[in-house]
Amino acid sequence: QVQLKESGGGLVQPGGSLRLSCAASGRIFRIIAMGWYRQTPGKQRELVAVITSGGSLNYADSVKGRFTISSDNAKNTVYLQMNSLKPEDTALYYCNLEQRNSGILYNSWGQGTQVTVSS
Repeated sequence: QVQLKESGGGLVQPGGSLRLSCAASGRIFRIIAMGWYRQTPGKQRELVAVITSGGSLNYADSVKGRFTISSDNAKNTVYLQMNSLKPEDTALYYCNLEQRNSGILYNSWGQGTQVTVSS
C-alpha cells in the first residue's frame, strides 16, 4: 500500500503564495507520474498539474504562469508552488501517484489539503 502525506495548505489572501508538498512512501515500484488535483463541493475533481518521471509537465490552463510543479525523485516527493493565488483557487487539493508494477497501472490518492484564498 502507498501512503501519500500532503502538507502546506492553509488560508492565504488573494495574490499570496503557498507551497504544497506530497511525500510518497510504502509499496512504491516504478513511478510514472505524480501530480495535484483539486475539488470543490459539487464539482468533479480536476487536474491542476502533473509531472512525469521523465520530467514532462502538464498544467491546467487556469493555473499556467502562476503554479509550478516540481519533484524530488530521490525522496518520492512532489511540490506545487502556487503564486498569485485567486479566490477561485480555493479547493481541496489532492496528491496523486501513478505507478506501474508488472504491467499494471496503479493510482493512489492522498487525503487532501485545504487551500482557501480569501481576504
